Order: sequence, then C-alpha cells, then structure tokens
Amino acid sequence: MASENPSASEYVLHHLTNFSVGEGIWTLHVDTLFFSWLTGIFFVTVLWLGARTATAGIPGKMQNFVEMLVDWVDNSVKETFHGPRDFIGPLALTIFVWVLLWNFLDLIPVDWVPMFAYLVFGFEYTRIVPSADINAPFALSISVLLLIIVYSIKGKGFGGYGKELLTHPFGSHPLLWIPNLLLNVVELLAKPVSLAMRLFGNLYAAELIFVLIALLPAWILFVPGSAWAVFHILVVPLQAFLFMTLTIVYLSLAYEKH
Repeated sequence: MASENPSASEYVLHHLTNFSVGEGIWTLHVDTLFFSWLTGIFFVTVLWLGARTATAGIPGKMQNFVEMLVDWVDNSVKETFHGPRDFIGPLALTIFVWVLLWNFLDLIPVDWVPMFAYLVFGFEYTRIVPSADINAPFALSISVLLLIIVYSIKGKGFGGYGKELLTHPFGSHPLLWIPNLLLNVVELLAKPVSLAMRLFGNLYAAELIFVLIALLPAWILFVPGSAWAVFHILVVPLQAFLFMTLTIVYLSLAYEKH
C-alpha cells in the first residue's frame, strides 16, 4: 500500500480509489470492469448449469432455485409489461441477478481483496463493488435508456413516437411543440439518471460506512461491522429489485400508446 501506517483520511481515500488506466474521458476503471465481468460470468454459468441439469422428474436444489428465480422474475414482468415478453423477461432476470451480485461484493471485508491484489499483483488500488463506482450504474442505466427509445418506436412507430414527443402533455398546437419536446427530453433523461444515482448512492454510502468501521480497533470491530452487514443484506436485494422493477415500468410506459 502507499503507506504502512496511513492516516484515517489516507485509508478511506485509498479504499475509494479505483485501479484505472488512461486519462480524462478515456480513463478505464479496470477493477470495475473485471468484477463486473466476473459476476456476469458467474451468474451465467450458474443459470446455465441449472438449465443443463434440469429434469422432468424430481428436481434438484439447483433446478429448484433457478426455476423459482425465473418464475418470480417472469411474474413480475407479466404484472407490469403487457407487450411481448420474449426479451423483457431475460433482460429483467439479467439486471436483477447481476446487480444483486454487484451489491453482495460489498459484504467482503474491505481489506481482503485490495491486500491480496497488492501482495500478489502489486496493484496499488483495487475496488471490488461495481455499483459503488458511478460508471457501472450509469452504463447499465444508459443501456436501459436506449431500450426505452427502441420500445417507444416499436410500440408506437416512428411517427407515433415523434407525435408523442411533440404533442404530449400540453397539446398539439404548433406553438406547444417545443415546450412539449423539451419536457419529454428532460423526462426521458431523468429516468436513467434516477436509476443510476439511486443504486450508486446507496452502495457508495454502504461501502464508505464499511471502510469507516474498518478504522475501529480490532476488539470492537466485529460488533458494528456485523450489525451493518446484517442491515446491508436487506439493502442489497432491495436495490437490485428496484432497478429491475423500474426498468420494466419504464419499458412498459415506452411501449404503450397514450
């Protein structure tokens, strides 16, 4: 690490700094990309194994778990999205599981992975929670934004979507086209911003609290650390559920004709 006996501020700053390469707009947070891919590969592998080992007879534990998860997500989509669900269902499942795994990484003690990366690979900085790095939530929410535009055109057509942008909500008079367009653009951009900031804000705060708790003496560390971990276990699935649900709602509103 940068110092054998860092001050509290140096310790906190060290744990909140990403391992990055490049400069300016071309900066890449390598640790965020790595752990995003790692969790993605993990959940794809688990679900693939669950599908591969599925039987028509008595299901095993893996099959039960995968079927329960898929059915729950599918029911959530059915209740909200009333168009074709062949893509929305897998999308919702991917978002929920991926964000859930991102968030669960925050339960790993804050010093373990950075210390391992430093001792084995010589990396000065390592952060392991993608959702606590603003880039990952925004990347995911921008993907949702693009899908909102695609499903708006798919549900209403180019002409219908253009008409909605120009005439909703104030009316179809030509003098109202510009105010309508500005309001709709603001509303459209607010959706991915709210998605990203909600996830990032909650996980960044949780990560910061874990780092601050790690500064406490070893003899008392376990008490607040365990209490916060138990509370965080409740937050982790909630944030993944909210991201998934809002994505479904936004795509449903985009697809339906008003």
